[in-house]
Amino acid sequence: MIKQILIGIALLLSASKAPAQQRLPFALQTGDLLFQDLDCGDMCNAIEEVTQGFDGKRFSHVGLVALSGDTVRVIEAMGPGVRIVSLDDFRKRNANKIYIGRVQQQYAALPAEAIVFALKQVGAPYDDDFIYGNGKYYCSELVYDAYKYANKERPFFELQPMTFKQPGKPDYYPVWVSYYKKLGRDIPEGEPGCNPGGLSRSPKIEIVGGF
Repeated sequence: MIKQILIGIALLLSASKAPAQQRLPFALQTGDLLFQDLDCGDMCNAIEEVTQGFDGKRFSHVGLVALSGDTVRVIEAMGPGVRIVSLDDFRKRNANKIYIGRVQQQYAALPAEAIVFALKQVGAPYDDDFIYGNGKYYCSELVYDAYKYANKERPFFELQPMTFKQPGKPDYYPVWVSYYKKLGRDIPEGEPGCNPGGLSRSPKIEIVGGF
């Protein structure tokens, strides 16, 4: 566990020395949530459509801000697993469709501990099954568990029954039918989970800006 934290810190420190706030009109803080519209096709559309984000926005990804000196990094679960990327690389995926969520002031003690947890998970595999609690992480699951850890193992955000069906219809999205068929497993309809849109509407955070 300590080794994982040290590796995570080393990755933060050895990353390219981009200016901390990347010429943003506001200051990011450790533990901020970065909500993103990836525009990755049918799967992203399905994720965004089942749960609207803050102010009707469409979010299909979320990462956690980690500050290290004059460098801003994002810890995220994406691709092969949990990793640390530069803010520039995070932004390049879809500029002008990123919003910052910050925990309310009464929870100000939690973000630093949430990042401690997230750093421990660097290298953990991506949860392509989208099943909570299986030792792997999808993007919002990492955020959920990080803040649960920071909150002394008490849930901070909420899990909700997941749906892979088209809103107002009994049918699953075709993209999910194909996806889970390739995985060789049943669609986990109704299983507890979370998504970026739902997290963005939590009363425990405030959307403080976008870029």
